[in-house]
Amino acid sequence: MQGRGEKIRIVGVSRGNEFSPNHVGNDAAIFRLTAEALEKKGCEVTLFPEKEFVARQIQSDFIFDMARDRQTVSRLKELEDKGALVVNSGYGIDNCVRKAMTELLVANGIPHPESAVIPTDREFAPDIFPCWIKRGDSHAMVKEDVVYVECREEAEVVMADFRRRQIPVAVVNEHLVGDLVKFYGVQGTDFFYSFYPTEQSHSKFGLEAINGETRGFPFDVAVLREYANRAAEALNVPVYGGDCVVSAAGEIHIIDFNDWPSFARCRDEAAPKIAECIYNRIISKLNGRHE
Repeated sequence: MQGRGEKIRIVGVSRGNEFSPNHVGNDAAIFRLTAEALEKKGCEVTLFPEKEFVARQIQSDFIFDMARDRQTVSRLKELEDKGALVVNSGYGIDNCVRKAMTELLVANGIPHPESAVIPTDREFAPDIFPCWIKRGDSHAMVKEDVVYVECREEAEVVMADFRRRQIPVAVVNEHLVGDLVKFYGVQGTDFFYSFYPTEQSHSKFGLEAINGETRGFPFDVAVLREYANRAAEALNVPVYGGDCVVSAAGEIHIIDFNDWPSFARCRDEAAPKIAECIYNRIISKLNGRHE
């Protein structure tokens, strides 16, 4: 239990390398910089890899994490249920799994492609072509978890692969024509950053190339930020990133949303803001506890 006047003790839980495809170094860098920024605020920070955090049954009133392993997320939720403050919440991490994310974005009226959630143990039913077929039960870990198809025959091949890999559910998203824009944000701060990934060669699996060269369609960044913050609120992930497609008419549709991405293009600016978000939430909780 944290006492008034004591140095704030925080536990950090890093992301397992298997959950950072092609971004191990980037994920490690933003995590380390955030820990350093919290230490500059006078906090005492202790870091654990996620498997060690679970194996040692670490407990803390205050936790920040980039966790993805199912056991780690379950442990975080258990600690939250007992009153711990966790950023990002284990519940929020679960909300960013593709099936839940799609359902929550649609339910909260956040602009999203036409979508369907379907079991993989039957024929491909949606008539949405061209489209993206995405693993629904997890975050994408390999390139084959997110596949672009143009016809039913190609869709059936993907569904067969999902069945072979024992993936029970798929999310189907309409393919939207337009500029692909990536964005990062931190709720409760003034930080928001967006860019064109195809222009900056920023990619996890190279799938951005399907949208083609950036045409620079004008759009309102303030509107994108509003949509992103609404999505962050709905999904319960204050430290977030995502992707959207901007049409020729400037319409914005969020196509993906992630809990604590790498912030690779802007991590030096982002890390102090992430620390600010975590610190302010801790102070708010401590003030509430002592009132």
